[in-house]
Amino acid sequence: MTTRRRERERQADRDLETVDPDEVDEDELIRTDDGEVMHEPTGLIVDEDTVDRGPEWRAFNATERDRKSRVGSPMTQTMHDKGLTTSIDWRNRDASGRQLSAEKRSQMERLRTWQERIRTQDAGERNLQFALSEVERMSSAQGVPKSVREVASMIYRRALEEDLIRGRSIEAMATASLYAACRQEGIPRSLDDFVGVARVERREIARAYRYISGELRLALKPVDPAGHVPRFCSELSLPEEVKRRATRIVDETTAQGLHAGKSPTGFAAAAIYLASMLSDEKRTQSEIADVADVTVVTVRNRYKEQMDAVELGTL
Repeated sequence: MTTRRRERERQADRDLETVDPDEVDEDELIRTDDGEVMHEPTGLIVDEDTVDRGPEWRAFNATERDRKSRVGSPMTQTMHDKGLTTSIDWRNRDASGRQLSAEKRSQMERLRTWQERIRTQDAGERNLQFALSEVERMSSAQGVPKSVREVASMIYRRALEEDLIRGRSIEAMATASLYAACRQEGIPRSLDDFVGVARVERREIARAYRYISGELRLALKPVDPAGHVPRFCSELSLPEEVKRRATRIVDETTAQGLHAGKSPTGFAAAAIYLASMLSDEKRTQSEIADVADVTVVTVRNRYKEQMDAVELGTL
């Protein structure tokens, strides 16, 4: 066995000597953990002069990493300056942690004041700063993911660049941008969900949404009623069985086209009511209507239509 191993090693060395780095097949090249480019069949190192773009220090936990890091937060569209700004700490201490003198504290206070003033130099930046703060506030209230907030900020920026905001309410356009981002990213939120946290009326938000989606030609898919089922079931403290049955009811009735022209939230609420009755976990129509923010009449009408359309024995 030892003789064979030595023979293989000699053969590999001879092959390595005959390999021309300029003639190796690129499909046979791999990158090692050390960053070297190696020819896999022969083990020839083709490129080893790689640049380590990581930090020169090492950290073994998050606290140590934060303490040693010398860079700021990544760029974000949710801030009017994309996060590329100077921030003067509110704590009046120097680099060593010592308290500043009275004269220095007064000077830092004046610098903070001027820093806030020069962050927004014109009306467009002030418009954007206020609108993005509204997007952030409403997103936090509705539990919207950060990725959707980025999309909403991009939509508002596009509307501002194309001069669609002029003469319209900033609050309405910001709310419409957030609603459009939720539609675009498949987040189940209805227009009525945002009415509760917005500072404008529903009619104004709906008008701004139609205007933005039309002018920016946003590719928005119809709302799937099944997306509202998990959230409504969670708020009603219903078990998993009810959620599965309600989703199945929505899928079957949607396939028949029964949802066309109907409110997605009302359609989902009716499916949950029917599923709760079949699972012996009944909730009243009034309870479900309150969670879905629709009327009891809507739940009752959609429930009757769904009950006639599905075979209850298969659910």
